[in-house]
Order: sequence, then structure tokens, then C-alpha cells
Amino acid sequence: MAGVKVGGIVKKGHEEGLKLAVSLLEKFQLPGGLLPLLSGVMEVGFVESTGYMWILQEKKVEHEFKMISRLVSYDKEIDGYVEKKRIKKLKGVKSKELMLWPPVSEITVNDPPTGKIHFKSLAGITKTFPVEAFAAGQ
Repeated sequence: MAGVKVGGIVKKGHEEGLKLAVSLLEKFQLPGGLLPLLSGVMEVGFVESTGYMWILQEKKVEHEFKMISRLVSYDKEIDGYVEKKRIKKLKGVKSKELMLWPPVSEITVNDPPTGKIHFKSLAGITKTFPVEAFAAGQ
């Protein structure tokens, strides 16, 4: 695990870490609300050469995206690979489906933009929602 972090930018503490996470979402044209209300962020890191990003927070947090009535869980450790309009190999994020919490493994925003964002689970199930449901502050 430590090897993938080599050469990364690392920001410690809630404010600095959150600032880096939000700036990365903007840079890669992803909705700012994908990482809402992270709790007590301890560290955020990003490796430019590979797109590897990680977030460490004090405790697991759940957030309801009200526009689409979806409850999403963010583990203490979240990581994945960020590229333009996409996060791949995502770990640490789950979305509640009925009584199950399947892990979300990939997030993609349509390019050219259609106003849609797609969440793919490890089981290969894809859910599509309006991008605005994940705007900052939702």
C-alpha cells in the first residue's frame, strides 16, 4: 500500500486535506459534492504521475443525497485513481441498495457532458443519476 503513495502530495489535517480533495475533484471535472461532510479528515494525498488519491478520516461517515434519496457510506480510508471525469478502482465508498451496501468501484461523468453521472459496483451493476444531485452542498 505504501508504495503507491511514493512521490505524492500529502496534506495533513481536516481543512488542508479537504481543500486538496475538493481541488482535485474540480481539476478532474467531477462534482464537488461527491465528498460531502467528510468527518475529521486526517490526511489527503495525491500522486500526479498515477492519479492515485487517498483520504483518511477519523471515522466512517454516512451522507444522504436528498435529491436522489440515496444513503452513501464513506469509510475511514477511501482511495482510488482519479482521471478526467472518472474515479477508478475506488475503495471505501458504498451506496445503500435496499438492505445491501454494495461497494462503489467506479464513478464516471459523461464526456461530452449530458448531465449524467454513473456509479458502478464491483458486481458490475451501474446506476445513473443527474450530476446536479452531487453538486457541492446537496
